Amino acid sequence: MSDTRQANRQGDVASSELPTGPISRQYIEKASLIPASVSSSTKSRALPRGVAFWLVAATAAAVPAASSAPSPLYAVYQAEFRFSALTLTLIFAVYVFALMVSLLTVGRLSDYVGRRVVLAGALVVEAGAMVLFLVADGVGWLLLARIVQGFATGAAIGALGAYLLDLQPGDRSRLGSLLNSVAPTLGLGVGAAVAGALVQYAPDPTRLIFAILTAVFVALALMTVVLPETVTRMDGAVAALRPEIAVPTRARRAFAGAVPIMVSTWALGGLVLSLGGSILVQLLGQTNHALVGLEIGLFPFSAAAAALLTRDLSPRSMARAGGAALAVGVGLFLLALGSSSIAVFVLASIIAGGGFGCGFLGALRSVSQLAEPRERAALLSAVYVVSYLAFSVPALVAGLLATHIGLLNTSVAYGGFVVLIAVGALTFERLSDR
Repeated sequence: MSDTRQANRQGDVASSELPTGPISRQYIEKASLIPASVSSSTKSRALPRGVAFWLVAATAAAVPAASSAPSPLYAVYQAEFRFSALTLTLIFAVYVFALMVSLLTVGRLSDYVGRRVVLAGALVVEAGAMVLFLVADGVGWLLLARIVQGFATGAAIGALGAYLLDLQPGDRSRLGSLLNSVAPTLGLGVGAAVAGALVQYAPDPTRLIFAILTAVFVALALMTVVLPETVTRMDGAVAALRPEIAVPTRARRAFAGAVPIMVSTWALGGLVLSLGGSILVQLLGQTNHALVGLEIGLFPFSAAAAALLTRDLSPRSMARAGGAALAVGVGLFLLALGSSSIAVFVLASIIAGGGFGCGFLGALRSVSQLAEPRERAALLSAVYVVSYLAFSVPALVAGLLATHIGLLNTSVAYGGFVVLIAVGALTFERLSDR
């Protein structure tokens, strides 16, 4: 087997980790011991393995869809509740912080107490977050809803990521890993697009989408009753709540080289999902909220497509191609701002989104293939910290700057920041080859 194919095979488990969630050290070490059929203790009411797999995959898309649903609504909320750009980005950022805390603590819990119970609990809490959005009549409610949603999402995707690998068909199938990479970003795009369409064409735009999502999560929570349980309960659940964050010595140089790609990709994603709606409405003159949602959704749609199309490339080739696409896409984003062109913005979203999907997955694989199975959980936790801080902190800074220098100047500065980091990542890659 060539080095490239070997690297790709080693990256399959790791490729499922972000953005879907962590798989614990214990799970990774024992993954090869999971039988092709579900546990003999599973009750007869359990769904067939194949049906259960696709139900879990649908859930893995539904959870991130709910997280992006507010993005087209931020401009509507801002006009209705009269809050600043800083408050808008704070509403976005508290979700990310809650998600990161949840991933680092309860993300591995399903390895000890079972997949079904953790997933069911997370979906119930997710439904509760949707109810909070339904009754929201001010900033305080929105902040609370996003915090609850972030915590529930972190718990859910931790269980979902492992569940897909448990249930994937065939001992050597890569379908579980592939869906772990594609389903969440696809869900992000669907959530933004559907929410935008409902805002534009349906009644009660700030509530209908959340009423629908409440019903969806209640139904999914009830359906966990018929999912097969794939792990046996064991001791250690309390200890598993303690975060493990470490980069193995042999992976530190690769990790340092991957950080610029992690930061640039996730920072751009934070801008698109937090201020993207405001940019389209206030700076580019987009008045159709359905198109706002679709244009925001193009970024994660393109990321999912790129991860799918480039999955067989070597990790370094993926990271390089992604960094280059990201730099070009952000350059077009700056051109769109300068020319007030929605068409250029759409092209920028497609190219930059492709750079996100390809670049981040390549960076992740290049790091994870240098870690032993027992080291991957702690290493991936380090990846989460870097990625989600990049996802939230720059967006918060942008919100603060927008209140002082305006949305246009802030967006231009933000885009320039991302371009510099992406170009720096490419330069580092070239220098490391010498």
